[in-house]
Amino acid sequence: MAQVQGTRTDSVSGRTSRWATLTQRAAALVGATFLLVGILGFVPGVTTNLDEIEFAGHESGAELLGLFQVSVLHNIVHLLFGVAGLVMARRHPAARAYLIGGGAIYLGLWIYGLLTDHDSDANFVPLNTADDWLHFGLGVGMIGLGVLTSRGRRDRSVRPRGAS
Repeated sequence: MAQVQGTRTDSVSGRTSRWATLTQRAAALVGATFLLVGILGFVPGVTTNLDEIEFAGHESGAELLGLFQVSVLHNIVHLLFGVAGLVMARRHPAARAYLIGGGAIYLGLWIYGLLTDHDSDANFVPLNTADDWLHFGLGVGMIGLGVLTSRGRRDRSVRPRGAS
């Protein structure tokens, strides 16, 4: 298989894959999942009490899957995080940075959620206990994906044959 700038061409089928490495595919999957979650946060039935959604703040009564408190801001963050994942998945170093950096952000959100009174104005995202523990799992999972899928891979540019 030949690789050139983030794409992989299978020598048998001749198909080109946009996400050539496992890290890139993981980042694309995580990004697509965040994008889907951001969209579902606005879908009645999937998000309960959608008529009680607020732009931001702990007063939002909307809950994704009846469990995770969401707001318009929360959903927009998911959408942006999803788009970032899909864009960054195009190149291995960026995909790795998305997974590890995004995981660190989610661990930070987990700590923020644990330290913030869920009924205070500081809970502007908003977060509830289910969100807090989901953020912990996302943080650990994303960092794990970024590290484990990159193991043994040196960060190098792949040049076409015959290039100097």
